[in-house]
Amino acid sequence: MPNRRTVLKWGAVAVGAAATAPVLRAAAPHVVVVGAGAFGGWTALMLARAGARVTIVDAWGPGNMRASSGGETRVIRGSYGDRAIYTRMAARSLRLWQDHEKRWGRELYFPTGALWMFGADDSFARGSESVMRAEGLPFERPALADARTRWPQIDFTGVQSLMFEREAGYLLARQSCAVVLEQAQRAGAEYRQAAVKAGEPAKRLDAVTLGDGASLAADTFVFA
Repeated sequence: MPNRRTVLKWGAVAVGAAATAPVLRAAAPHVVVVGAGAFGGWTALMLARAGARVTIVDAWGPGNMRASSGGETRVIRGSYGDRAIYTRMAARSLRLWQDHEKRWGRELYFPTGALWMFGADDSFARGSESVMRAEGLPFERPALADARTRWPQIDFTGVQSLMFEREAGYLLARQSCAVVLEQAQRAGAEYRQAAVKAGEPAKRLDAVTLGDGASLAADTFVFA
């Protein structure tokens, strides 16, 4: 049974000191990922690329209406005030989507820009600036006079300051979940559309029960 270190990284293991000794490879761990949404799909894809044996299980399919990853679109933005961890995750996510669009030849992310409007308190924008700059996320603080020319369709009454994120935009959420699952399968993952029944809490989980009563065993389980 592979331990935690084996799950993360496995490779050739030399048996004996002689140069001619046989070389054995530790068996790739079997990882079951429950949930084929944004977190589950990407987890399965990365594990499959790393060489793990992966089974993805989802009751309703990737990006379905019941899932938090469902819906047609999701916004990607870098401004989160002083919550720097979210800006860093958004920047990483944006780079991953841009890289994989090129890799897959699919357009899933559409940069439209995002305009933030503030009254007297623009602490959210000011808190966002330093970490966005550090993460290479471009933004502007346009003057109101310029904004009225650039966005004549907006009534800026009551607005005192602005911030414009040039690379913010929207992702085709449901379609993206389906594409990521498709790529995980191409990388060797298996997909099963089935519900997973919750069991009794245990110190170690060796198997889960599916909706049809079948048992699915694995070395490691990821509930996404």
